[in-house]
Amino acid sequence: MIRLKGMNWQHRRATGPIAGTLAAFAERAPGIAIDWTARPLSGFEHHPVEALARDYDLIILDHPFAGQIAKTGCLLPLDELLDGQDECFVGPSLSTYRHGGHIWALPVDAACQVAVSRPDLMRALGREAPVSFDQVMSLGSQARARGLKLAIALLGVHSLMTFFTMMASLGSPCATEPDQELVDRSAAREVLKALRALVRLCPGEVLEWSSIALHDQMVARDDLVYCPAVYCYATYAEADQRKPLRFHDLPGLASASPGGSTIGGTALGISSSCSSPDAALTYARYLMEVTTQKRFAVLHGQPARVEAWEDSAIDERFGGCFAATRRTMDGCWIRPRYAGYLGFQEKAGDLVERHLRGDLAEGSLMDALARLHETAGQAAV
Repeated sequence: MIRLKGMNWQHRRATGPIAGTLAAFAERAPGIAIDWTARPLSGFEHHPVEALARDYDLIILDHPFAGQIAKTGCLLPLDELLDGQDECFVGPSLSTYRHGGHIWALPVDAACQVAVSRPDLMRALGREAPVSFDQVMSLGSQARARGLKLAIALLGVHSLMTFFTMMASLGSPCATEPDQELVDRSAAREVLKALRALVRLCPGEVLEWSSIALHDQMVARDDLVYCPAVYCYATYAEADQRKPLRFHDLPGLASASPGGSTIGGTALGISSSCSSPDAALTYARYLMEVTTQKRFAVLHGQPARVEAWEDSAIDERFGGCFAATRRTMDGCWIRPRYAGYLGFQEKAGDLVERHLRGDLAEGSLMDALARLHETAGQAAV
């Protein structure tokens, strides 16, 4: 018996689909067993993949690690498995894991920042989902007059992701290479002004919320009407939620176009020190199959295959989430992935959060982000 060790992240959207593969895979490959461990979202966002690759054969990871992976060679390239397969995965899901001439991971989960609402509260206000930021602010003013609020997730890195998305939505995306100037300062000032205005229409605790916490709060509370940008967790639209949410295309900052959302999602990587690469590739091929990824949805997952997103029964299970956000997913922006970028991401989110708390002036924020970007770029060399 070949035994592989895997590392996942802790949420039913992640653990349910992967755990659900094991019985069927055991029938397919009875000589291969996989022991999965899961870690919190915070560890998933920051812990170096090269450190995990020393202890685990299979790793569920996010694409900003791609530059460091390419630099260290800590994962096996999956070119033979995935070359020419971009159109099999929704949006730029596969492209995000292509770096330095190789593909480093297999997409198993697709996500980006989209809008989310409480449909019962939206009906009470007689409103449809906004398609522009001006409409978001109009909804927020109406909600406030009724004792209701907008919502957003702005804890640390989540502040940075929303800043990224709004910059790209404005048509002035942040730099993705370390030798480029990070932001157009005029555009950044416009985005920060919009973010500050949004925060005033939200409860103060949004600066303590991650993406998961925001979804939890919107389901549990009865005063949060709408969030314009958060990483989609389609499982919160399932019928077993206290108050199922509904997801919508990203409202554009400059127009009604939903383009510019910062892509997320996850993928499976195989450690270059894997105890049995052939067995790991056998499992990867199984995860890539359409039937496997469609089964993810039954287990609360967000599959990355196009066929799953276009399956009407799966879409209905998630309250129409996939059809309602497909334009946003197809128009995603890919954040930086250069080696050293994760050092920027970990600290930059805290800086944006501090600014939104009123603890860091706008000019000081942009100066600090520029210095941090330059330092991270030097680490990439």
